[in-house]
Amino acid sequence: MFTGLIREFGFVKNYSNNRLVIEAKHKPKLGDSIAVNGVCLTVISFDERSFCVELSAETRNIMAVENLKSLVHIEPAMSLGERFEGHIVQGHVDCVGKITKIEKNDNATDFYIQVPKKQVIYIIPKGSIAVDGVSLTVNDVKEESFRLTIIPHTLSKTLFGEYKVGTRVNIETDMFARYLHHMFSHKKELSWDSVDKIMALY
Repeated sequence: MFTGLIREFGFVKNYSNNRLVIEAKHKPKLGDSIAVNGVCLTVISFDERSFCVELSAETRNIMAVENLKSLVHIEPAMSLGERFEGHIVQGHVDCVGKITKIEKNDNATDFYIQVPKKQVIYIIPKGSIAVDGVSLTVNDVKEESFRLTIIPHTLSKTLFGEYKVGTRVNIETDMFARYLHHMFSHKKELSWDSVDKIMALY
């Protein structure tokens, strides 16, 4: 589990044969979970300066792999007893979104992101969303897009400051919205036993 608060930028040293090597200050152990641009991946090897993760076909098909170059967002999985901030992020990306408009708004910047229509049902005004692993608050939701307002601190501490119109980003919708929609879409057969089975899927 993650919080959506980016701990550092990692530098992509190499991405080939579905293996990604990242140089970072964070020193993981073998088998550790780490979110790279919001995607939960498992460390398969490491050395003094970098670590390596492997991407399955399923993972590659649902994320913006073209962004695995230069700098990437890094967040290690939470440890038991850590202070909880941000929101609950699983590192399970739902889809890829595309930035369609960037607009200066007083002391902040509005980003408009288009997503597949079937994912919009899980995006709630004033709810939480993770974009490339960054925990953010949704301002507006349209038929096939949503709007975020990014403050200068977030622009400087994340890759949002580098994004342009047309940039594709990894989207993880709110876990609780997915839970509720799944449960109520099966309400005709909903029972405590069926709720337990649904919860086991996540």
